[in-house]
Amino acid sequence: QVQLVESGGGLVQPGGSLRVSCANSGFTFSSYDMTWVRQAPGKGLEWVSEIKMGGGNTYYADSVKGRFTISRDNAKNTLYLQMNSLKPEDTAVYFCARGAGPRDYWGQGTQVTISS
Repeated sequence: QVQLVESGGGLVQPGGSLRVSCANSGFTFSSYDMTWVRQAPGKGLEWVSEIKMGGGNTYYADSVKGRFTISRDNAKNTLYLQMNSLKPEDTAVYFCARGAGPRDYWGQGTQVTISS
């Protein structure tokens, strides 16, 4: 069955970096666009970034542009989000999702907390 499993979250100080990963199985990963979405405490879902199936085209929310980098390794069926210059407002549960519109499968999320 289709599975998306995020990992790599944690507690980081402001200005720090973190890379979260999303391991995928049960489908042909290289044939799908992939998305990162986050949900801050008490807020709704926020689209963060998208990468096309070939990895050549990427898109970012204005709030993370220039600080976050989405990438994928189709040989390893893994999606990544490298997060630099982290801010307290980046605190959220980060979800990976299959597809860019619609997003039909989601992982369980990984908590990222930015605090000193």
